[in-house]
This record gives sequence, structure tokens and C-alpha cells, in this order.
Amino acid sequence: MAEISALVEGGKATAGAPLGPALGPLGVNIGKIVAEINDKTKGYAGMKVPVTIEVDKQKNITITVGSPPTSALITKEIRAQKGGANQRADTVGNLSMAQVKKLAEAKIEALTSTDLYSASREIIGTCNSMAVTIEGKRAKEVQQEFRDGKWDEFFGVKKAHAQKAK
Repeated sequence: MAEISALVEGGKATAGAPLGPALGPLGVNIGKIVAEINDKTKGYAGMKVPVTIEVDKQKNITITVGSPPTSALITKEIRAQKGGANQRADTVGNLSMAQVKKLAEAKIEALTSTDLYSASREIIGTCNSMAVTIEGKRAKEVQQEFRDGKWDEFFGVKKAHAQKAK
């Protein structure tokens, strides 16, 4: 079985590099594969998306679309080109806690967290390195609020779980 992995722009894959040259020697319909990739990734327009194409000996094709990097989802959500260079001085955007929760729901399968509460804390950690504030506060302040239990009710977390997260 042949496996090809590539990073493509959502909804804009082409038969050119990197897909065409990798798929050509396998004798498969490149145009059909590209069209399917574009269909599966159109919701990620403007973002790079990891795609894996598996071709078996009978030329059966399986296309798996991964999740864009967390930073790409955050920049799309705040409508910015990129994160800030200095997280202590810069602020490139602000997320509401509802937006953090939405991003955590979108990424939970790809994160190390097993629940929405912890996944949201991972998203906030990424916001910290990108100079993105949450609810108008620096990410480190919001992480402290999580430890203090301020967001427990919002995430439907029982105190025992919140204490464990400290």
C-alpha cells in the first residue's frame, strides 16, 4: 500500500506539486482525488490542512483529512494573519470563552486532552504563545481563573475535577 501525506490549502488542492508527482506513478485518477480532497477540505478555506491518501494494490483510495494546527484555527477565528511576536506586549486579537470552547470542540480529537475542560486549557495555552487574549485578559490570567474554578460552571465541571486540574 502506498501512502502519501501532504499539507494542502483547504479547498484549493491541485494536481501540481505535491500531490500530482506523488500520485502519478500510482496510476490513479489524480483529478478525481484532488476534487475529493477539495470537497473534504472546503470548510478549512484559507488554512493549510494535513491530508493522507492511501492507495492499495487494487487502486482503492482512502483519503483522510486531519485537523489544521490549533494556531491556524485561532488566527482564522480572530481574523488575523498571524499571532503576535511578543506575548507580553502584543495583542493581535481576543477570543470569548465561547469561541475557546468551540475551538476545543473542533480540536479535541487531535489534542492530548480527553475532555472539553482540559482541551480548552490547551487552546488557551496556544493563545498565550500567539499574543491572543481571552475575554480581554492575558491567557496566563485566564489559566489562573481555571485553577480558581471561575470557569467550572461554564464548562459544566464538578469541583473535584477542577481541583484535579490544578
